[in-house]
Order: sequence, then C-alpha cells, then structure tokens
Amino acid sequence: MPKIDLKNNLLLILFSIIPVSIILGPVISVINIFFLIISFLFYYRNKNLLDLLKDKVVILLIIINLYLLFNSFVSIDYTIGLVRNLGFFRFILLFFTINYLFSNNKKTDIAFNFWLLVSLIVMIDVFIEFFVGKNILGYSQSYSCETCARIVSFFKDEPIVGGYLNGIIFVIFGFLFSNFDKKKKNKKFYIFLFILIFFLCMLITGERSNTIKFILGLVVFMSLNPFIKFKFKLISLIVVILVCISAYLSSDKIKLRYGGQLINLIDSKEKRDLYLKENTYLNLYRSGIEVFKKYPIKGVGNKNYRIETCGYGSNPKYFCNTHPHQIYIEFLSEHGLAGSLLFLSVIFFLIFKNFRVMIVSKNSIQLGSFCFLLINFIPILPSGSFFTDFNATFFWLNFSIFYASNSKTNIFSKQGD
Repeated sequence: MPKIDLKNNLLLILFSIIPVSIILGPVISVINIFFLIISFLFYYRNKNLLDLLKDKVVILLIIINLYLLFNSFVSIDYTIGLVRNLGFFRFILLFFTINYLFSNNKKTDIAFNFWLLVSLIVMIDVFIEFFVGKNILGYSQSYSCETCARIVSFFKDEPIVGGYLNGIIFVIFGFLFSNFDKKKKNKKFYIFLFILIFFLCMLITGERSNTIKFILGLVVFMSLNPFIKFKFKLISLIVVILVCISAYLSSDKIKLRYGGQLINLIDSKEKRDLYLKENTYLNLYRSGIEVFKKYPIKGVGNKNYRIETCGYGSNPKYFCNTHPHQIYIEFLSEHGLAGSLLFLSVIFFLIFKNFRVMIVSKNSIQLGSFCFLLINFIPILPSGSFFTDFNATFFWLNFSIFYASNSKTNIFSKQGD
C-alpha cells in the first residue's frame, strides 16, 4: 500500500476514517466531518467558491436547505428543529468536499480499502457476539432476549449495526468490482464469497428491516452490474436462498427472530386482531398519519413530531415517540404534503437524473451508492428518522460519492478544476 503524505492527503485521511468516527459516536462523527470540510475550504481558498453555485445540483441542494429553514419557522416550536435545519448546510459542504477529493486525488482506493477493513472487523465482531454472547469489547446482547435476538456489536446499547453496515457495504461492493479483472477468475469467486458472508452477517444481526433492505439493494446491484453474467446471477440467487433456509433451520435465534416472533403473533384471528391493535410500529404509523391529517399542508415541523404526540391533551390516537419510524409518514407528518413533495421530488430527481450515465459508464462504485440511496425509500418498512446524524451522514455520504465517483457527474471534473 502506498504511503500517505499527511500534508497533501489530509482530505483522504479524514474521508477514510468516517466509518470509524461513526462507530465512536455522533459527536466524533460531526467533528470528523467538520475538519474534513475545513480542510477542503483550506485547499480551495484561492478559488471562488461561489462559482460552484452555478451547478444545477448545488442549486437544488440549496433550495432544500432554504426550505428546511422555512420549515423551522412554520413549526410548532421553531427552536426544536432550527439547529438541525441549520446544520443541513454541512452536508452541502460535504458534497463539495467529496467531489473535490475524487477529482483531485487518485488514491481514493486507499480509503475504500480501509473501509473494507473496518467492515470486516465489524462483521467478525457481529459473528463473535452472535455465537459467544458478547462482542470483542465485552458488550452483551442486551437485545438478545427471548423476544428480541438482536446484535449490538460496537454500538453497545443500540441495535443499529445492520444499518451501519448497509451504509458502507454497497460502496465497498462497488469498489471491489471496480477493480475486477476478468482474467483473474478467482477474484470473482472471492468477491461473491465476501458478499455471501456479509449476507449471513446481516441475517444474524436480527434487524429484519435492514436485512430486507440489504436483500433488495443487493438484487438491484446484481441486476444492474455489467460485470456479472446472467448465469452467475441465477446461481447466486439460488445460493442465497439455500443459505437463508440453512441458517433458518440451524439457528434457534434466527428462527425466533425471522419466524417465531411473527408466526406466533398471527397464527389465529384473535392474535392477528391483537397484533394489528398493539404492534408498536403500526401504532406509530397510525399516529403519524393522524398528525398529517391535522397538519396536512405544512406538517408539524422537522423534529417536532415528539412535541405534537407527547404533548398534554393530545389526540388519543397519537403514539408518543420521537418520530413515526417510517420515512414517508415521517415526511408527511413533519413536513406536510407541500414540504414532502418538494423535498422528495428534488431528491429523486437528483438520484435518477444520472441513472443512464451510471449504466453507460459501468461505474460500479456509483452503482453501489445508488443502491444504498434507493433502499432508504422503500415503502412500508420501518426506518430510523431520516434527519438524525447517524442516518443523514450515511445518506449524504453515499449521495456525495454517487456524484463524485464519476467524472461525468463530479461537479469539479465537469468544470475542469
């Protein structure tokens, strides 16, 4: 591996350690991104940053930021969401930074190799916790009770390791295929072996929603990947199905999480009725819809869902929580129909406008980030809040890579900087 000169590659180093900073916590992650952006501004100090505002992508991102600021002042309590909405601007600067890095540094493979190493360590840790009961640092499976069976890994008391792995693994898959050499047939075997092991890792996390998202994202990645022949895609699908069946039959934990906890709740009419009435996620969905019905145009405001549903004398149909745990219901309840249409239409446009470019270019890193962006918007499935630091960092990181990794979409490469 080539040596990294600190002075000339500070951006690369800070970009490389993003996955580690996220594991260390939101404060460390924010600090790391802050220094990453400051480093970019230092390198770019002799150029006019305002020239970037001419790019249509940047204009649309600024429109989103302006909308979020407006949303703060029409919220139930503008002080609650204002800081978060002001903080969105850092993701625009992160977009600049990553595009600049990819257009000016030819060593980004070093960063992705490090991401691969980090993902392998986390995967090993997940397997250790699953079989031993404690992870490398001694964190116990606080969620692996008789009714839960979820892995926490390095996140100590939060079952979010599946969401974490989803956030970086599709880019890693793309990176592995970007270095694919057709003459080295063994390399293809090792790539697919890694994907298969990762799939098993996702399965044992016990995070059903993230596992389904990963499977759907993998289907898109495999389907659109030009380096994989149809016959191999078919074989891979059969192998994945066999692995699922084998894992389900051989592990009581997996059987409980993916079968028992669901089947036991709906195997009779009485249980089904009770499940539909008392299920936490369904109650959250209904609650979010009730909030939307009360504020159909503008919503309650970003981060104000808790204020509305947990307030004194609120609607008896409300379910007190920080957010409704479903991305579309979250948008509708907090941003109303107007804000949701504006925000989502801009995001979908920015993602799909380069679909043809991605396919024609056969850019597998861009394809990987595209798959992650896509699985964030799967209907019905539960999800974390779109605007939390954890989820927002992964989304805008992948969004930035989606543009930065292709010279035809990179905002600096297009300008010839």
